Amino acid sequence: MSQIDGDLGVQDFVEVRLPAAGAYLSVLRTATAGLAARLDFTLDEIEDLRIAVDEACAILLQQAVPGSVLSCEFRLVGDSLKVTVAAPTTDGKAPERDTFAWTVLSALAGEVDSSVGEDKTVSISLHKKRGGSAAH
Repeated sequence: MSQIDGDLGVQDFVEVRLPAAGAYLSVLRTATAGLAARLDFTLDEIEDLRIAVDEACAILLQQAVPGSVLSCEFRLVGDSLKVTVAAPTTDGKAPERDTFAWTVLSALAGEVDSSVGEDKTVSISLHKKRGGSAAH
């Protein structure tokens, strides 16, 4: 874990990069739980965030370039955890926001967003604040 300077001041930052394959998602679930516990999230909040990260990765893996790398960035900011998962995709399409999966993400993680880079890398960002409220 390293400390970086950004717009929000000094914050803890962790990045995990792994093969874009479902078999490796347990690594991200474990990292998510450990970092959320570090922020004193409740057990329910930790489990919600683990499920949200897993769901975001599942969405990305459906369109990920075979043999590519899935990256996951964790930023611990105050009493919240920001998680961004990203993968190069074949079509460069952002996830649909009117799907059941997106609704689940929003319910579990609070604030959810997505973006697409010029290189067709799709990112999904989750922002979970301790105490269950969404960050605004």
